[in-house]
Amino acid sequence: MKPFRRLLVSLALLLAIAPLAAVAQSDAAPGDSPVGTWKTIDDDTGKAKALVQITENNGVLSGKVIKVLQSEQGPNPRCTKCDGERHNQPVEGMTILWGLTRDGDEWTGGKILDPKKGSTYKCKMRLMDGGQKLRVRGFIGFSLLGRTQIWVREK
Repeated sequence: MKPFRRLLVSLALLLAIAPLAAVAQSDAAPGDSPVGTWKTIDDDTGKAKALVQITENNGVLSGKVIKVLQSEQGPNPRCTKCDGERHNQPVEGMTILWGLTRDGDEWTGGKILDPKKGSTYKCKMRLMDGGQKLRVRGFIGFSLLGRTQIWVREK
């Protein structure tokens, strides 16, 4: 009778734990990573500005503009205010996000470029709404001195 009782106890534990595992799994997928395509939303106007493709290489995230949706410069904007190798280069195809690594629920330690201003800022980001939105914060020095955009995952 002991093996049967052990089987019942094991089955009861499995049934008790299964719903918890399902909840943990549903929270993690598909929003456990910002890898994918994101529509950037201007924090001043609320309008979509670009599509950014975020990729991961050895645990480090980077993001490239794959399509400009709206620009004051017209359909093919260039980074006229950027310094160095980015100066006067097309914004489409430009890497604007790099060096972010996971730190708990956030990705930190990276940089983000604002092509309109030609400025580079420290960056951190966090997934929201089950991975369908991305809170992207660019800042100088420490996080209180900066601005936040909410990007929306493209289907």
